[in-house]
Amino acid sequence: EVQLVESGGGLVQTGGSLRLSCVASGFPFDEGSIGWFRQAPGKEREGISCLSARGGDTYYHGSVKGRFTISKDTAKETVYLQMDNLSPEDTAIYYCVADELLIPKSLCRTLYGLDYWGKGIQVTVSS
Repeated sequence: EVQLVESGGGLVQTGGSLRLSCVASGFPFDEGSIGWFRQAPGKEREGISCLSARGGDTYYHGSVKGRFTISKDTAKETVYLQMDNLSPEDTAIYYCVADELLIPKSLCRTLYGLDYWGKGIQVTVSS
């Protein structure tokens, strides 16, 4: 059974940094993709950063490109999202998501029918 558990969220000031972690226990890191979605109050959920389970291919939404970095440690079954230069517009619930078939770009652009979702973690950026 695959379980995705996020950690590392919290409150940070504008311009600050946070690193989210997702422990993806049981996920086969030899195929598919894993990444991060977020949902801000009153807005649709959106995929912001995804990477291939094998590594080497990443996708970033335009709103976070250059500020967020996704990475993984397969031995620890963990995916990270380093978030720098945060702004109040980044305030949202962040979800770890994974799928055993999709490439990163497809994972980040798909809202429904994905294999696994975490419960989400709150990130709040104060002005």
